[in-house]
Amino acid sequence: MRVLRVGSRGSRLALTQAELAAERLRGPGLQIALVPVTTTGDRDRTRPFGEMGARGVFVKELEEALVAGRIDVAVHSAKDMTSTAADSLSVGAYLARDDARDALCGAARLERGMRVGTASTRRRAQLLAIEPTLSIEPLRGNVDTRLRKRGERGLDAIVLASCGLDRLRLSAEIGRRFSFEELLPEAGQGALALQVRAGEEELVALVDDAETRRRVEAERRCAFAIGGGCTAPIAAFHDGTTLSALVADNDGRWVERRSGEDPDALAAELIEAAVTHDRSPDAVEETDR
Repeated sequence: MRVLRVGSRGSRLALTQAELAAERLRGPGLQIALVPVTTTGDRDRTRPFGEMGARGVFVKELEEALVAGRIDVAVHSAKDMTSTAADSLSVGAYLARDDARDALCGAARLERGMRVGTASTRRRAQLLAIEPTLSIEPLRGNVDTRLRKRGERGLDAIVLASCGLDRLRLSAEIGRRFSFEELLPEAGQGALALQVRAGEEELVALVDDAETRRRVEAERRCAFAIGGGCTAPIAAFHDGTTLSALVADNDGRWVERRSGEDPDALAAELIEAAVTHDRSPDAVEETDR
């Protein structure tokens, strides 16, 4: 019997997601072996993502294990992936996407002056754009840790991905699922990507969801293009018909959102919008203080 080694981060959510992938991959004559891999993001749980080079901190070691032949498939949250994977690697499949929305845990709505926990600059910017009086406090750790810290630190609410809570059967923790108009998600949020060595895509090709691939790859292409032109918080989401993306000020003082069909053209518009804001008199005044 052939053994397919499936690599994953070791958190409860990551292993749950790896098991979802394993269930899809299992077949006659094939045994699945889950292989936990510790990543940079797992080891360093104190520094903000921005200081660590947010993208890639949860995938680098998994990609290295693939290249070295220690695993055959790496299961990633698509939102964690970078655009700079080795040429020898390929996303062989995307599983059908789950709920891509962000969720408010601990409250049913945002109110003035609330203390809200999140480590995401994307969420911070959009939350402050909705309610500028919020106090946004950094919060790292796996899902269970962040839910526990909400109580320990007396936070009014925290923001997590709906899909993770659903997969862990923690949906009861959700007070509200934000609409895409309120909080645009991270590119790829809600989707699981199965990465393999280039030329071995057939290992996972049968579980690939073509619609999820189309949408997520458009989001990722747009987000990476924006990220190459500015350092502002970025979001991108394709609803099946239209691609929407945004850039924002870290404190939500401005948010530029555009929709279109071409990821590159959309990214160019948003980069120009961000540059325009950076050159504005208000931005110069803020920098001079």
